[in-house]
Parts: sequence; C-alpha cells; structure tokens
Amino acid sequence: MLQDKRKDLDGERRKKLLRRLVEEMSAQDSSIYYLPTSQTAARIKAQVESGEGLNADERALLDRMSQRDIEVLLSLH
Repeated sequence: MLQDKRKDLDGERRKKLLRRLVEEMSAQDSSIYYLPTSQTAARIKAQVESGEGLNADERALLDRMSQRDIEVLLSLH
C-alpha cells in the first residue's frame, strides 16, 4: 500500500516536471505546440539524457522513462 502511494506520488511529480519542461521549451521556441507529440517527447528525452536544466532528482525521475512513456503522459494533458 505504501509502495502504491509512492508510485502515485512519482507519477504526479513526473507530470508536473514534464509540464514545466514543455513550458520552458515553448518559451524558447513557440512552435513546440505545433509539433507532433512524438517530436516533443524526443526533445524532452534528449534534454533528460543531457541533464540540461535538471537537478539530479529530476533527472533520475525521468531517466527511467522511455520516449513512449513521455508521449503518453504528454497526451493526457
């Protein structure tokens, strides 16, 4: 039960972090909203791999996610 709550908390943190990354990317390039979700997810995955703009905890949280996982979470918004 405690483990389920931890997974839920991590899921919410991932969603919030992905929203922040998309907002930051759109501030730099307003065309990001017109890109397919797969391309946006690929950009996020590349940023996670490079570690740019992320602290160690944030990177660890997203590093386990595949590009497809990121696409799914982005499409839920």
